[in-house]
Amino acid sequence: MDLGIRGRWAVVCAASKGLGYGCAEALAANGVHIVLNARTPEPLEAAAKRLAQHYGVEVVPVAADVTTAEGRARLLSARPDPDILITNAGGPPPGDFRDWDEEAWIAALRANMLSAIFLIQATLDAMLQRRFGRIVNITSSAVKAPIAELGLSNGARAGLTGFIAGLARQVADRGVTINNLLPGRFLTDRLRANFAYNARKLGKPVEEVERAALARIPAGRFGDPREFGDLCAFLCSARAGYITGQNILIDGGAYPGTF
Repeated sequence: MDLGIRGRWAVVCAASKGLGYGCAEALAANGVHIVLNARTPEPLEAAAKRLAQHYGVEVVPVAADVTTAEGRARLLSARPDPDILITNAGGPPPGDFRDWDEEAWIAALRANMLSAIFLIQATLDAMLQRRFGRIVNITSSAVKAPIAELGLSNGARAGLTGFIAGLARQVADRGVTINNLLPGRFLTDRLRANFAYNARKLGKPVEEVERAALARIPAGRFGDPREFGDLCAFLCSARAGYITGQNILIDGGAYPGTF
């Protein structure tokens, strides 16, 4: 299927590896030029070089922390008017809510709510003027089914979800869609870190914790970031103009609810 976005530009955040990289790769495979973002220069530059060589698109690496105003400005200076915006930021650490002070909560909000809102604020009007834009926020399955030890993430991402629900419907008639992708358990560094945390907390081997998590996934496996990227690319396509304001769960069937 031709997604109808060849030659367009995308800004993809937190994308040197993991789910962000999966999105960038799927977009590049469909002919989209990429402004690739992450905080650490070396893996970022390696990822950008790999995408450019393999897919023949232009890839501009920008090392910046999008949770800060300075980082967002640096990122958007490379492409202030992208056709596609993929927001993403590493989640806050797991823990017990009794241990989180105000600064821990503010940091979580900056990373998983405010950074996305400010990036959208900076890019949305140009999309509306062109009457084409695709915005995808990478959130978490915890928006649907909160994970106890990830309370900071649960709260911040739920805030973003509520904001997007209103905004997406304000701009739907002008060619711009805004959706959220809710990943379940994918094979990423974040997943491995959560397993390690729970293993320490429970006094169990990491392998035992991993097996228990796997047993709760009807698909019988963890997700591949490439299949997450494929779904993201479709939401960014010209074919997906009637999908907006949605929270799309991709978790191998782990969420047991009907809605």
